[in-house]
Amino acid sequence: MVQTTDIPVMALKEQIKENHGEFLESLRHRFLDDDRKAALQRFENLGFPTKKDEEYKYTSLKEITEKQYNFFPKEGHNITKEQLDELHLGEENFDWITFVNGKLRKELSNVSIENVEFLSFNYALNDEKHRDIFEQYFNTIASKDSAFTNLNQAYCKYGFFLKVPKNVVIEKPIHVFYISQNQEENTFYNTRNLLIVEEGAKVEIIESHHNFDSVYVLTNSVTEIFTYPNAKADWHKVQNDNDTSYLIDSTFARQEKDSLTTVNTFSFGGKLVRNNLDFIHNGSNINSFMNGITIIGKDQLVDHHTAVHHNQPNCESYQNYKGIFSGNSHGVFNGKVFVDKIAQKTNAYQQNNNVLLNEGATIDTKPQLEIFADDVKCSHGCTVGQLNEDALFYLRARGISKKEAQALLLYAFANDAMQNIDIEPLKEKISKLLAEKLEVDIEF
Repeated sequence: MVQTTDIPVMALKEQIKENHGEFLESLRHRFLDDDRKAALQRFENLGFPTKKDEEYKYTSLKEITEKQYNFFPKEGHNITKEQLDELHLGEENFDWITFVNGKLRKELSNVSIENVEFLSFNYALNDEKHRDIFEQYFNTIASKDSAFTNLNQAYCKYGFFLKVPKNVVIEKPIHVFYISQNQEENTFYNTRNLLIVEEGAKVEIIESHHNFDSVYVLTNSVTEIFTYPNAKADWHKVQNDNDTSYLIDSTFARQEKDSLTTVNTFSFGGKLVRNNLDFIHNGSNINSFMNGITIIGKDQLVDHHTAVHHNQPNCESYQNYKGIFSGNSHGVFNGKVFVDKIAQKTNAYQQNNNVLLNEGATIDTKPQLEIFADDVKCSHGCTVGQLNEDALFYLRARGISKKEAQALLLYAFANDAMQNIDIEPLKEKISKLLAEKLEVDIEF
């Protein structure tokens, strides 16, 4: 039975302030205390965003902020290997790292990579030799104007730190699992990830969150990615959690010249999911890719907010988001492209296409361009509609049932948003999830 409490709207904000002193006392890395207190003060000044805020005009957070949460998760768990195996992608040659109730579980992890610095975030904060790295990178590109990034800075403890040295190519993808289990109260996690990919290096990360309980879990996740010249960083988010899960995910990527960074977001589960994605171009000849597939129903909400800052010439960005909505679900897409006056020869593409399967489903879409250069090639667009009746008739005329014909068309509609996935087991897993959500039998 899901636990709910009838309490004032501002209850969560009050809980955050009340718990912060105890949280700081529980930490050993005191060098961030002043930064955490300053971040908490910024959060208090900002408060949680409401629908009066332009960035949240289509997304209400009331159901999140009206609940009581435990800020100190119980560490005990009984996750089995079989349960974890079900979360894997069927891969045979991946590395993976597993966090259960916020704590890194080495016995449930498999890390074989060498010549890199790969630590839990909490351990890295406690390690003196990483102090300079954190002072150089931590919270340097995350927004200071966001309530959630400030809240994360004030409370972050869980997550991982990965530094890939110059010219090191990590051949195996790394799957990071965040699991919550055996919690008796609604639980609040502030996860933090820091990825540094040095010149000529390459890495691929897969991230997924899983709530095994019927109580509500709120995860406020912040990721900072630094991609150096001629480096490649791919980050894949598989969001397929249960109906008592809330996820606020903020990812910031800063790229140097000749680099390539990709963030793919596949949203199938969770009660409310908000994805904030911010790319910063800090050199020329940069390539940025953002792709997303959303398939939700019932009363789920998935909100994608993206921004690309073209600050240098001869760079490209590509955004392709597909959404399929049924029941009383609600989708939001707000994509922004900023082109600085010196960013000549910019090539920016942005597209958001959506299908509404019934009258109860809604989508609010708002692609935006802000261009101050004159020699650019920028395009954006969005579509909202239903299935093509002619294509549906064509399939049915060949003996395919109406349900199967609809599912096949929807599968084809969403499929092109995952064409740049280099990891075959991940591509197959997403294809299977698509097929399951659409209830169609697809052979792989």
